[in-house]
Parts: sequence; C-alpha cells; structure tokens
Amino acid sequence: QPHKAIVGANAFMHESGIHQDGMIKNKGTYEIMSPESIGLMRGDSQSGAGIVLGKHSGRNAVSTRLKELGYDFDDDRFKQIFSRFKQVAERKKGGVDDEELEAIVSDNAGATRQLWGLAGMQVTTGMNGIPTATVRLAGPDGVERYVAATGTGPVDATYKAIDRIIGTQVVLEDYSMASVNEGIDALAKTRVTITPVRDGANCLGDPSTISKERKFSGVSADGDIVVASARAYLAAINKLLAWNLRTAAREERVAADPPSEQAGVEVKMKAQ
Repeated sequence: QPHKAIVGANAFMHESGIHQDGMIKNKGTYEIMSPESIGLMRGDSQSGAGIVLGKHSGRNAVSTRLKELGYDFDDDRFKQIFSRFKQVAERKKGGVDDEELEAIVSDNAGATRQLWGLAGMQVTTGMNGIPTATVRLAGPDGVERYVAATGTGPVDATYKAIDRIIGTQVVLEDYSMASVNEGIDALAKTRVTITPVRDGANCLGDPSTISKERKFSGVSADGDIVVASARAYLAAINKLLAWNLRTAAREERVAADPPSEQAGVEVKMKAQ
C-alpha cells in the first residue's frame, strides 16, 4: 500500500527461495533501494543480501551460506544436509541461524552408510504413566519395521525399541545434550557413545570380530530432544554395523587369498 511504510527488522530480509536466488545473483533484483542508502549496513551476515534461511529457502541460498561459513560439500553430501535442513526449518519459526545450520552440518558430517533410518516415532510419557515409545525404522532391505517399548523415560524407551528392531546389543557409554542457541524453539544437539557387547546378538556380521574396546559415536540436532536422541543413537549403531561389515569383508578376502608359504620363504631369504 503506497501510504504505508515498510519498517522493522525484516524490511530488507528475504526468505522466499526465488527472492533469495535473485538477491544472491544481483541485489538490485528485488530492492529498489539498498539498506545502506538509509544507513543500515548489512555486512557479511545473511550472505550480504538479507537472506533468512527458512522453510521456503532453496538449495542456492543454503549452499551459498554454507560456503560462506567455510563448508564445501559434494552433491551427494549436500543433498543429505539440505534434506535435513528442510526437516528442521519446516518446524522452526523465525528462520535457521548460523549456529543451527552448523549443528545440522555436524548431524551429517560423519554420515556413513545408512543401514537403518528413522522413518517415524511417537512417544508418550508423564508422571503417572509408563514412558512408551513406538519407533518405525527403515531397514537396509527397504522394509519398514516398528516396535513399541517401555522404559524409565522417553529416551530409554526409544533406545530399547531401536535395539529390538535392529537386534544389536550395545552399552550406552556416554550421553550428552546441549542447546545450540537460546530460546524455547532452540535446537538440541545430542551426542552418544556406544560400545558393542562382545557376545551380544548382531544381525549383520560376526559379533566376535568387534573389539570390546572400540567405541562408536553419533551426533544429531533437532528441535525435539527425543528425536535428536534417537537419530544420534541410530548414527552410532550404523557406524558399528558398517565397521562390522567392513571387518567381515576384509577377513573373507584374507581367507580367500592367503599369503603363500613360498612368498614367506622369499621374504626371509631377502632379509638374510
């Protein structure tokens, strides 16, 4: 409306993906006047173009901001990060700031072969009820499986449900959580460390090949602390299973092609 001024902190902000792409390429695309012309120095924050990362942001805006923060990913890794970004931004009001974006990156930084993925979950808890978690996981065969379990709390119930679906037995060595930033809608960053039970059940590979001293960690960030906990736990288990598969495959190669005795004799003769 021509008789109403556009004022406030969002006067020179852009959240729409099309607007952001245009502003990154040319700041005059959607601004008839620059904030600098009225004494508002935008600087390097928000890509220098008033970019507010949110649920409407596109790949170019997220990729540009990541590069400005010092990250450079290949296409496959960026697809994982962008998919996770959209999940977080869809539920978060006010946009995703740099600290939260870096938490999302760390959530995927150690991404390994995703044998099991979190397809869905629902948790009920309270002072007078029994904490219960229903977890649905997508397995390596593409089939989704779900289990309901109870525990001492929502996170404990969730972890027990995951253990029952996957069939692994692990010990939770460490669990920590921290707020990425301030506010009621801040992201929670969860880190877990697990060790496998030496003689425990393992649905993939030989449990005897796993070192008891070896530890596997997982990190995740989410606005829901239980979801963040579940994703971090799954990340650690995926690392365990992937390592177990690599170890089993290496042992199979050695067994199929053992070093010849003649080669050993030649090595000894050269040493003499």
